[in-house]
Amino acid sequence: MELLGKSKNELRDFCASLGEPAYRGGQLYHALYAERRFSVREISNLPAALRERLAAETTFTLPTVRQTYASQDGAVRYLFGLPDSGADAKRKSGPASVEAVFMPSAGRQTICISTQAGCAVDCHFCLTAQLGLIRNLTAAEILAQILIPLEQHKTQLAPQTNIVLMGQGEPLLNFEAVMAALRIILDPEGLALSPKHVTLSTSGIVPGIERLAQEKVRPKLAISLNASNDEQRDAIMPINRKYPLAALLATCRNYPLRPWEHLTFEYVMLGGVNDSAEDARRVVRLLANLKSVKVNLIPWNPGELPYRESSADDIEAFRKILVDRGVPTFVRYSRGRDVMAACGQLALLNIAPANADIPAPQP
Repeated sequence: MELLGKSKNELRDFCASLGEPAYRGGQLYHALYAERRFSVREISNLPAALRERLAAETTFTLPTVRQTYASQDGAVRYLFGLPDSGADAKRKSGPASVEAVFMPSAGRQTICISTQAGCAVDCHFCLTAQLGLIRNLTAAEILAQILIPLEQHKTQLAPQTNIVLMGQGEPLLNFEAVMAALRIILDPEGLALSPKHVTLSTSGIVPGIERLAQEKVRPKLAISLNASNDEQRDAIMPINRKYPLAALLATCRNYPLRPWEHLTFEYVMLGGVNDSAEDARRVVRLLANLKSVKVNLIPWNPGELPYRESSADDIEAFRKILVDRGVPTFVRYSRGRDVMAACGQLALLNIAPANADIPAPQP
């Protein structure tokens, strides 16, 4: 049995099936996720005989760290090799790869994780879209992108960890696995992160947003807007043809925000495409009937695509129009641009300098 990705109840049931008290499953769960013990032989509060049986009858399979790329700004891009799956066996290219980014800051670290290998949504300004969808990730593969960086950087971790589901893939198109991972991430007895520090970003999958709204345990929600009208969004985000702005914003109006929560709209600034003063005024009108929103303006990160960055003056003028009309707006510069780790750059690129000297934790 594979242990990674299993819920507390699944591990309790498994231990009971072995003739052990169910609470042993809770101990196993806490050791795997809260204590990051990747070998059952290290779980000292389990009886020695049970540890030996678990070692013989279970696995804890982590992705391999194929490369790490260290940015001048401290961010680290991880290139993970995933375990073989049935889908991988059908592809001539072999097992899939995926990326995550570890970003240390004063008082916290943020880990940007992927939910799919590649992406099917095809946002035209994003390098990940060039990969297409390779396959969905399992809950275990999603969790491993957090566990491995935390373990490798454990001697220098800050008190707070933020998780953003903003790497490769559209989280709401892999809903079951994403939610299985999030329940462990947000469980006080699991990874024990607060929903205030975990954000899921979607391109606007309306049924997925409606489904997420019904979840008792859920992260914060961010919507990739990136355009000020349907014609513009159709051109750069084909998903808009299926879920146009009217439907998306209606769903956002009905989304049940918690008392401390706001709905975030991300807006990638594309020079000469969506960054005019008129665009800014249209964005204000789009968001006018929504409660508790904020906008993050994200300067476009370079790649081999037919776009260019907005100028600093245009970004500031855009921001000022929104702020002057009562929309809290911030400019978010991405980390790791020099190693292709920034927003929209995750495309499995091998570049120099690469570092392979951070060993993966061994189960």
